[in-house]
Amino acid sequence: MPFNTYLFFIFFASVWIIYSSCNNWRLQKLILLAASYLFYSAWNPSFVLLLLFSTICDWYVAKGIFRAESKKKKQAYVWTTLLINLGLLGFFKYWNFLSENLSFLSGGLIHASSFDILLPMGISFYTFQTISYSIDVYRGKIKPATSFSDYALYVSFFPQLVAGPIVRANDFLPQCEKPKRASADQLGWGLCLVIFGVFQKVVLADSLFAPIVDTIYQSPEIYGQLETWVAVFAFSGQIFCDFSGYSTTAIGVALCFGFILPDNFKSPYGAVGVQDFWRRWHISLSTWLRDYVYVSMGGNRAGNARTYVNLMLTMLIGGLWHGASWMFVIWGGLHGIYLTVARYIQRSSSSDGSERTTGQKLLLAFFTFILVSVTWIFFRSQSMEECVQVVRNLFGNADATGKVDGLKMIYAFVGALALFFTHFALRERSIEALFTKLNPFMRAAFLSVCLVSLFLFASGDTRAFIYFQF
Repeated sequence: MPFNTYLFFIFFASVWIIYSSCNNWRLQKLILLAASYLFYSAWNPSFVLLLLFSTICDWYVAKGIFRAESKKKKQAYVWTTLLINLGLLGFFKYWNFLSENLSFLSGGLIHASSFDILLPMGISFYTFQTISYSIDVYRGKIKPATSFSDYALYVSFFPQLVAGPIVRANDFLPQCEKPKRASADQLGWGLCLVIFGVFQKVVLADSLFAPIVDTIYQSPEIYGQLETWVAVFAFSGQIFCDFSGYSTTAIGVALCFGFILPDNFKSPYGAVGVQDFWRRWHISLSTWLRDYVYVSMGGNRAGNARTYVNLMLTMLIGGLWHGASWMFVIWGGLHGIYLTVARYIQRSSSSDGSERTTGQKLLLAFFTFILVSVTWIFFRSQSMEECVQVVRNLFGNADATGKVDGLKMIYAFVGALALFFTHFALRERSIEALFTKLNPFMRAAFLSVCLVSLFLFASGDTRAFIYFQF
């Protein structure tokens, strides 16, 4: 039941009406919990049992951690949840990848069975949520939830269940304590976010950027340097508008029920440096990796060399989290190299960058945008051969014979540049603050353009969100 379908909006409206017509807070939360499980079952009803198992597992593990008196017992519980959750994630997401590579590395001596495994929707996201809950209890940051239904709602809350944002228990569970109903302002802003989020997905990601990206990546060997560069920048636009569209819609839907979810993006393509990019891109994942992987490995507390190793390992894990493919590992590794080099330069320089002019920041931001865009090639390519061909094309292709619709290329390229300049201009500003400063006429005009565009570009053949595969 993707957000960019009529079925979802019927579901959303129905749940909101039932939820709002009820005056009992406990019953309201149960309505949301039931709706969340119904929402998840729309993909594959059997995987609801897996979601429930993961929820029950960490519910009892967290209780055990809190009650255990010795550190060894607490650690044993933590290892239990890691083995169970990562074991399930590893089987469903990485089993075939591991078996194929094990067979290759052993020269065919080891043959692990491969299975036709269907990846449970959202397993990478809710697994990280349940793990963070147990670890936070172990670290003493939170106490175990007192209500199982509240905890189950935290794990399965339907707006962010399938593709995030990855929510922390200390941000969500306190919101379950007191009755809430969206205020008029919250409801209005929530609906605005829903409209803008779906607009990003349907109009920008699917209609403006995707056509040129799909065309070039389908047969990269026949296209030249110019077409390839446009496709590279277009995919930067596509993946942002696709994923940000989902996150924005999720935040808006949650707000309509009175729940506040964390921002997942803060104008990432306006980032001045790759370090700044990761403070702005997929924030809920980057902070999760920082807090539960990087810090757990020692962070920057064990000297420069170990810090660089920790950075690289964290980004490799982040790449692998996205999918069972060496392409994602390489993508993560490239960002690890970027971050390592950036940290080395930062430590070697006496300047903190605060004296840079706006022009210097703009140039550095554009250079960062290019670096990030090039790494997306590994993210988008379906094979190493395809990836190598696209990278080669960036430097020219004498055998190019393919032709692309000139207007589509111009629209996609201008759209990508417009996205970059918009992000740079909004680096220190939030969309909400900007929107609230507009007069009522301008707000209505903006939303009207979004709605009209949606009706013009919407089609019966909806494209899945890119991050649904993770």
